Amino acid sequence: MSQPHEMSKPWIEGRFEENVITTTIEQAINWGQQASIWPMTFGLACCAIEMMAVGASRFDIDRFGAGAFRASPRQADLMIVAGTVTYKMASRVRRLYNMMPDPKYVIAMGACTVGGGPYFKYGYHVVKGVDLVVPVDVYVPGCPPRPEALLEGLMRIQDKIRGHRINRRDGVRVDDELPVPHHSGFVETTGAENPLTSHQKLTGK
Repeated sequence: MSQPHEMSKPWIEGRFEENVITTTIEQAINWGQQASIWPMTFGLACCAIEMMAVGASRFDIDRFGAGAFRASPRQADLMIVAGTVTYKMASRVRRLYNMMPDPKYVIAMGACTVGGGPYFKYGYHVVKGVDLVVPVDVYVPGCPPRPEALLEGLMRIQDKIRGHRINRRDGVRVDDELPVPHHSGFVETTGAENPLTSHQKLTGK
């Protein structure tokens, strides 16, 4: 006896009546926000080339829901500071940050943005870290960092959004759950014959 054709079955009716999805308003809001981040079209120096590569087809930041780069700070909620921040540009960076609506997040991308880079000691014109100008949520080191590193920073921003709490307990707002890094970069030295410093890695046996 032949089975009825698949197309004869109803498409939606009768398929979801036994399934129940439960969530909270807080989780739904956080899920929607972390899956629709709008970065600002904003680059200061050579790290912006790597940021452009993230938006291209090979790395495709759209996979994370963050591909809608906005040309206006009033429509963006993520500032990726990609490049050298000079003292002349610092006031403009702060002004753009103030124009962004809350909640807003900042990624410091590259060695110059994180701590001054090669200009750290003798560069009289370079800000020694953009965190002196705007509050930074995630640091992405490197000179320049790979596009994969920026995607890792974006995922850490998503972790921070996912841990945001809006509910209250006894009239007091519950603190956010800050994400704990899943790897630290340090080598476990327990039981090792020769202790290793933090920058050394175990290779071979």
